[in-house]
Amino acid sequence: MRQRSSIAPFTGLVVALLLASSAAGQQAFRVERDLLGDKEIPADAYYGVQTARALENFQISGVAINHYPEFIEALALVKIAAARANFDVGALPAAQRDAIEAAAREVIAGKHRDQFQVDWYQGGAGTSTNMNINEVLANVGLELMGHAKGDYQFLDPHDHLNMSQSTNDSYPTSLKVAYLLRNDKLIAEVQALADAFRAKGNEYLMVVKMGRTEMQDAVPMTVGQELHSFAAALEAEIAVLRLSERSLYQINMGGTAIGTGLNAPKGYSERVAVHLAELTGKPIVPAGDMITATWSLQGFVVYSGALKGLAVTLSKIASDLILLGSGPRAGLAELNLPAMQPGSSIMPGKVNPVMPELMNLVAFRVMGNDLAVVLAAKTGQLQLNAYEPLAGLAVMESQSLLFRTIRTFRTKCIDGITVNQGVLARNLEETVGIVTALNPVIGYEKATELAAEAYATGKGLLELVREKKVLTEAQIADLLDPEKLTGLDPAVYEKQSD
Repeated sequence: MRQRSSIAPFTGLVVALLLASSAAGQQAFRVERDLLGDKEIPADAYYGVQTARALENFQISGVAINHYPEFIEALALVKIAAARANFDVGALPAAQRDAIEAAAREVIAGKHRDQFQVDWYQGGAGTSTNMNINEVLANVGLELMGHAKGDYQFLDPHDHLNMSQSTNDSYPTSLKVAYLLRNDKLIAEVQALADAFRAKGNEYLMVVKMGRTEMQDAVPMTVGQELHSFAAALEAEIAVLRLSERSLYQINMGGTAIGTGLNAPKGYSERVAVHLAELTGKPIVPAGDMITATWSLQGFVVYSGALKGLAVTLSKIASDLILLGSGPRAGLAELNLPAMQPGSSIMPGKVNPVMPELMNLVAFRVMGNDLAVVLAAKTGQLQLNAYEPLAGLAVMESQSLLFRTIRTFRTKCIDGITVNQGVLARNLEETVGIVTALNPVIGYEKATELAAEAYATGKGLLELVREKKVLTEAQIADLLDPEKLTGLDPAVYEKQSD
């Protein structure tokens, strides 16, 4: 009896623990309904039924919309602007406006990001994304109002969050806002890279080297001039980025489904643009023709083209650095690029130009993304472009890749470049290209004779000049003065670097 009595309490405890564990393991759900019927939603989820269906339908790329936090921020800002505008025109009560804005502020602050798991690749022209933000803000707002998730009579994803809107105006507007938020950050990184090239150029401003055209010796220049030219090219791309941004200022909020403004109150379109301009600090305005603005991806194409242009320039610079740093014994070897890692699993001591190579990889991807934007823009049918999600992702990815890679390129490559001045001096001694500088002194015919003899004998041009006593050492030194040889005006570069 004592044995049975000692086992019974233990058995009862095990059963109780198993039952408790089973209950804890069963996830609680709430039921939501849409036109396809009822669906169970995890009780702790802030998203709703339409997001749940999207999560089932679009498991494609593994890249969710929350991969780009600025896009989630942009979605929330658009919903704040819409709520304020709806209140302004008398369509939305103050309680719902305040709840929407409070919920959106939480999302902007970084909360609830795990609730935005919809894949970027989705059919429906962004409807799943629009409903994702609508449902999350509705349920966060409900809790802030003291109600339960899913109690949509007090704050509804459609009736309140989507009031006076359609995916067809709020989704592209959110993308444009995200691009605008990120463009300033990208420009800052490009400017920092340009500044790095100017600073590095200043270090070697008076170091003469041979310039090349078509990979053949041309005429002299300085290392500083070459590096400053990279900076100037990047600054020109910054100007294009700023100019292209203007194509994103016009939005179609208030156009609703196809641009006719169905269900949008009078004055709403103007008010939402005013609020969005205030929220972003950008001069956002309603589009002149809402129907065109609803199907046209012109702004996407223009801005993506600017990103492509930047990528082209960055790739040209990266490829030049690979050439200039080639060797180190059997290449040009004019520059030393920072050694970042061993370059081979079989060749000891080999170091590769991994940072310029990385820049090229990213540049190629950005160029490819631009083609995706072009194809998406041209393929949308009639009054809506169903391929906006692809264009949206392509531009977002290009911005992110460029932003991170430019910073890495600057800090891990450009800042650490050094110059092999001995190689540059030897090239100047041996090159025939320097003959052009002698034209004004000895004449074209004599210079041609010297060049021909240099090629025939393998001797350097200056070696022949000294051998034949064509010029004195003082004359040679005078001709090779950087300011005379290259047209360099140090004052100009000092001013550009200020």
